[in-house]
Amino acid sequence: MPLFVAGINHRTAPVAVREQLAVEEDKLRELLRDVQATGVTGELVILSTCNRVEVYGVADAPGEARAVAFRHLCRHRGVAEASLEPMLYVHVEADAVRHAFRVAASLDSMMIGEPQILGQMKDAFAVAQACETVGPTLHVLFTQAFNVAKRVRTETEIGRHAVSVSFAAVELAKKIFDGLGGRAVLLVGAGKMSELAAKHLVEQGAYPIYVTNRTWARAQELARALSGTPVPWDDLGPAMAGADIVITSTGAAGHVVTRGSVQQAMAGRRSRPLFFIDIAVPRDVEPSVGTLPGVYCYDIDDLRQVVDANIRERRREAQRAEALAEREVAKFLARLGDAEVVPTIVSLRERLETIRVAEVRKALARLPGAPPETREALEAVSTAIINKVLHAPITKLRESSRAGAGRSWTDVVSELFGLGRKP
Repeated sequence: MPLFVAGINHRTAPVAVREQLAVEEDKLRELLRDVQATGVTGELVILSTCNRVEVYGVADAPGEARAVAFRHLCRHRGVAEASLEPMLYVHVEADAVRHAFRVAASLDSMMIGEPQILGQMKDAFAVAQACETVGPTLHVLFTQAFNVAKRVRTETEIGRHAVSVSFAAVELAKKIFDGLGGRAVLLVGAGKMSELAAKHLVEQGAYPIYVTNRTWARAQELARALSGTPVPWDDLGPAMAGADIVITSTGAAGHVVTRGSVQQAMAGRRSRPLFFIDIAVPRDVEPSVGTLPGVYCYDIDDLRQVVDANIRERRREAQRAEALAEREVAKFLARLGDAEVVPTIVSLRERLETIRVAEVRKALARLPGAPPETREALEAVSTAIINKVLHAPITKLRESSRAGAGRSWTDVVSELFGLGRKP
């Protein structure tokens, strides 16, 4: 049965369509069982994320299987099937393998190198396994896809370069400080990006975390979420004096952090550097703050320059990753081709071995007093003949399977040697 993958993603369908088709895990189990019950697929995995909905399957008629799968999906989600048709793509055999490897390695992601997709694929595979819709082909495909993703991560630097503003801030902080362990962080304002940057800093060992906001309840709420400490808005100056990294995102119309307030904060720091990450638009930090000795200040434009540079680096690394994935596709197809013809090879060898044993037995029956050496010689010469006879057809079967013609040659060999009939 041919291997196929069909679906939509961020390039073929807008988010309004993708969010309509997104499937929760409990519904995914129901959908897998419904599609499998139709009998159009021998194996099935459904991957549903915010950026893609894909059906991986093994079926005699991939086009029919795709249509049935998305018919059920549209019915589950209340989406008009006709509207979806122009957005669907289908990959078969080698192209399906290539697509699976690229998806797992995050080469097909909206943000190249993001790590989430691998976990999402593993989750989808686990659900399908639990629903017993995974067979030998998809098991090997997904296992190998996970290995390819791991190799891409370890053998290239595709995931090393930060490509989000919040993580770029952390990257800059690491350049200024010799490690972030034990560095105190102050959040000024409770914006989403500053919260995300703070979480990244905590993951790198930064601690403690302080949060100040004009709305005291919001400062308390965010401090709890970060296992930090809320600070009254009026204590902003002293809080800066005790911090190493200050992240600002208030939405205020004017500057919240002034040159004068930072000068006061630096007076008691004994030359310890103070790092400002200003994610607000308009800016929270007065531009001249960055000219003070020992003060480092980056605004949203600075961070975006880092992000843009890192995106270019990821694209360069993606070229190496693509080459690695392509090599693995060739290896996988060779193994898959071998697997297709193995039953025929086994049957062929068993067929000829049955004939060999029968003929040796007949020969020995005519030589009742033959010594053991004669029996051994007959066994050896007959085995050698069988191996020589088998060499050409087995080699041809393996070569043709790797060239995509394995099924036709399997039929030829089976008919030629009478496989499936009594000798």
